[in-house]
Amino acid sequence: MPRILFILSLLGSLVTAAEPAKAPEPKKEKPFTPGGVYREGDMQRPRPTVITPPSESTAPSDAVVLFDGKDLSKFKRVARKGDDPSEVPQWKIENGYAEITPKGGQIETLDKFGSCQIHLEWATPAEVKGNGQGRGNSGVMLHGWGEVQVLDSYENDTYPDGQAAAVYHKYPPLVNASRKPGEWQSYDIICECAKLDAKGAVVQPARLTVIHNGVIVQHAVTIDTKVQEFGFGLQDHLNPTRYRNIWVRPLHERDEGAVKAEGTK
Repeated sequence: MPRILFILSLLGSLVTAAEPAKAPEPKKEKPFTPGGVYREGDMQRPRPTVITPPSESTAPSDAVVLFDGKDLSKFKRVARKGDDPSEVPQWKIENGYAEITPKGGQIETLDKFGSCQIHLEWATPAEVKGNGQGRGNSGVMLHGWGEVQVLDSYENDTYPDGQAAAVYHKYPPLVNASRKPGEWQSYDIICECAKLDAKGAVVQPARLTVIHNGVIVQHAVTIDTKVQEFGFGLQDHLNPTRYRNIWVRPLHERDEGAVKAEGTK
């Protein structure tokens, strides 16, 4: 190799050796999850509350049991005009269920609830009498929200916003999931109260979801109400409809920080 090329090669090696090592690229931050408070996979994020789920004979561990087949002490009676004004429930209780009796009156919860899941099971009379609104008529009367209709809607035609699982005179159910007369049916009614700003204006409207016999029949329909706490009643519509296994559980917040951030959008 000519001397001049050797010298240039040597100088190039020295320059290369003298260059500082490149700093490692900064670790890329993971994206934020909805709400903008916690990043994906953040181990510092609060854990969901641990509960025991329900079984056929028990309510979830975070639920308030309103009727377990023994007594109606969590309810008060609302009598029809001219009937006995006593507030003590007069429905018949036997075999783990409560049955509406003649002049028994509506019963209403003593407690009030915020956003919640209401679970109950009901059965219309096995012996079919009447038609339309005259078959097993009752209802879950959500104070300030409206009524989720209870009715024998198995091969029984009536106006759509008045059949079983309708939000009465507002929303017909998406499908008719009714069982035969006399068979036990279930409702899970999810009430999400309206979100209000500091001045009481609605930021997000109240929403109602109904699951009838395991089938979604009302999906987050909006309800024009600002109530933040409410009770509910079971209607006496002069039909011997039965109820059992009634409980209510709160809708837990996902985590406080993320929920606050969502509300400020």
